[in-house]
Amino acid sequence: MTMKNKYIFRSKISEAKLRQIVKLFCIDLNATQISQVVELNRNTINRLLLGIRERIAEFCEEQSPVSGEVEVDESYFGARRIKGQRGRGARGKTIVFGLFKRNGRVYTEIVPDCSRSTLQGIIRGKISLDSVIHSDGWRGYNGLVDLGYLKHFRVQHGANEFANKDSHINGIESFWGYAKTRLVRFRGLQKHTFYFHLKECEFRFNYRQEDTYKLILKFLKNKPLF
Repeated sequence: MTMKNKYIFRSKISEAKLRQIVKLFCIDLNATQISQVVELNRNTINRLLLGIRERIAEFCEEQSPVSGEVEVDESYFGARRIKGQRGRGARGKTIVFGLFKRNGRVYTEIVPDCSRSTLQGIIRGKISLDSVIHSDGWRGYNGLVDLGYLKHFRVQHGANEFANKDSHINGIESFWGYAKTRLVRFRGLQKHTFYFHLKECEFRFNYRQEDTYKLILKFLKNKPLF
């Protein structure tokens, strides 16, 4: 079977039309806006955008472990905090763990909880032992030195301490602010699509100085949609 479009299998959409859709996606138009510009059904556009986000997520997951000065933190997305709910986060929220290489890139992962075993399992898999780790005072980060991370510095937010010389987590907190501001526009996301939107935020943040249009076309050429 001859593939008419090298970016999509079994599609009647032309390469020129697909490139236009990718370009509009890169400038952050939503599905309704893209549908109106390219004159295609909104469901078709949604399906294409989901495919693009899947390729972006695959790319983000393949990135190498980080080293150097690394900030780690967790954040909570979704429902508002429940008054009186104690502990890290609140019922109904999606918990995301993130790490940020200073002057580099961020990596995010949805986690079931903020326990020591959960967070440190990701740290062991993603951060090299010779790194300098910066975190807040959450007990989930206790014992990193015992794991071989000999340089672990903490800022105690509970004591209104948000920076201690070079020990801070401003970089990862900047990403949280960016992601939450961006995701508000979708007015609630289902859990199975939240992951792809989160990875899109990660990708846009990490490659904001690069030509994301060319990067995405490269993903699609290497692994066409559908």
